Formats: sequence, structure tokens, C-alpha cells
Amino acid sequence: MDFCNKAPAGTTYINHTITYLLLVTFMKIIEDKLVSAVEAKVLLKDREKEQELGYEQKNAFEALNRHSKLTPKKASEMEGELRKITRLRDRHITAIMDHMPKDLDDLRVLFAGDVVSLQEDDKKAVLNVVKKFL
Repeated sequence: MDFCNKAPAGTTYINHTITYLLLVTFMKIIEDKLVSAVEAKVLLKDREKEQELGYEQKNAFEALNRHSKLTPKKASEMEGELRKITRLRDRHITAIMDHMPKDLDDLRVLFAGDVVSLQEDDKKAVLNVVKKFL
């Protein structure tokens, strides 16, 4: 993730698969942290109150407003319920929260290319959690 050579200070980048927030100051990465779309939206909203957002930040904020349907409170509750499923890692939980898979096929696509072996019960539990928050 070598964004620091190209990024103006304070730029926030949104990856479509997994959302990363890079806080860049004077071309030095301060923090590289995995965040959900809801968290990124809240962070950009807070930054917008402090100062005007840059071009990329505005575009990311508009896209997040269009596509992210969860409120921060619901996202927190959903994350707590997904954490009860033992085989899920942070990146899996974030991907589930961002994409909200509706069936087993959507869930399989989400985990394609990733080494995670969820039992059928765990898959159904994930889908039940998602249905609860749709």
C-alpha cells in the first residue's frame, strides 16, 4: 500500500473490497487501519466539520452516503453479533458489513480467494445477522 508517494496530505482512500483509512501528513503514513464503510463515513463527516474535504475525500464521502445504509449504532451492534462467530476475522466482518450479502452465493463471492472455512451453521448465522440489520 504505497499511497504515500502520490497522496496529498490528509487524503483518504477508499478500497472497494475493504475500506482502509490512511491518515497522511507530510507524506508520512501515521496510521493504517481497517475500517468499515460506516466508520469511514463518520470519520469523513467529522473531518468535514473541521476543514473542507479534498476532491478525493468528497467523492469518497458521496459514494459512502449513497451505498452505506447502516447507522453507526446498528453497525456497532452488527459487528458485535458477527464477532460471536469464531472463525471470522476483522477483514471478514468489515467485508460482510460493507456488502451485506443476501444469500449463500453472495457470501461465497465475498470470501472467494480467501482462506476461511466456515461451517454451514456459521454461514447461516452470518446471513441471519445480515437479514436482521437490512
